[in-house]
Amino acid sequence: MEMLTVSHIYKAFGKKKVLSDLSFSVPEGSVFGFVGQNGAGKTTTMKTILGLIAADSGEICINGESVSYGQNTTNRYVGFLPDVPEFYSYMTPKEYLDFCGEITGMETKKIKSRTVELLTLVGLENENRHIKGFSRGMKQRLGIAQALLNQPKLLICDEPTSALDPIGRKEILDILVSSKEQTTVLFSTHILSDVERICTEVAFINDGKIAISGTLEKIRNMHPAAGFEIELEHSEDADKLLSVFSGGKKLTERHLTFNESDELKMIEVLGFIVEQKLSLKKVERLETTLESLFLEVVGE
Repeated sequence: MEMLTVSHIYKAFGKKKVLSDLSFSVPEGSVFGFVGQNGAGKTTTMKTILGLIAADSGEICINGESVSYGQNTTNRYVGFLPDVPEFYSYMTPKEYLDFCGEITGMETKKIKSRTVELLTLVGLENENRHIKGFSRGMKQRLGIAQALLNQPKLLICDEPTSALDPIGRKEILDILVSSKEQTTVLFSTHILSDVERICTEVAFINDGKIAISGTLEKIRNMHPAAGFEIELEHSEDADKLLSVFSGGKKLTERHLTFNESDELKMIEVLGFIVEQKLSLKKVERLETTLESLFLEVVGE
């Protein structure tokens, strides 16, 4: 089942076209990476899904129900973590989640059990300080707890790791993976290593429309291997290879890369190394990376 379906969405602000025939779907139970450069239309898409912005045309469905601008009834299925979440800084994490539960009409018993469960999930179960003393990473973790409080079917995260240090990023990514057991995750980002680490499916947005989408395995299989690398013991052997075979490039004095995906070329180069008795340290086939695909999509 598709938890989220975005079909042929167009959106312009004045003369500026932001989304152009945008279509993609998010399967239930997946961690879906929504990838694009800053300004590609990711945040506009998130706000349209939440019913905060009216699309000029097209349709969005969450859990089988259509999203209507200004009505927001489908938001009962959604938890949302913005890139910079805001809180009442004088509260503790427990007080804040209690408050959020009360204003959404949750039962007191349910609020207490979910608060304990979620603060444990995000590693804040023993944190009794006021939120004003929290680091950016701690606020992001609390934001995830708040977004999951009402047990949403879809968790939308808009650039949740963009301003965090490596430790903070790892913590948030680990939490999002754990959240997969409770909800479907739509993860908007421009950090490709984060996508490769946690996402099961991905869509690349460029100029307001989807350029590539599918599972990571499917996307990689659509593109051939990116070439191969060879490392030799001696720099003069590397020079000899470059003098015989075109298409090679030096990474270091003894380390060469060939960007040709033709397997016969690699066999030919290795045959020459054996024939000439050159000292080989390593040969490695280069697989297509998300970075190379992304750069191809955006034309850089």
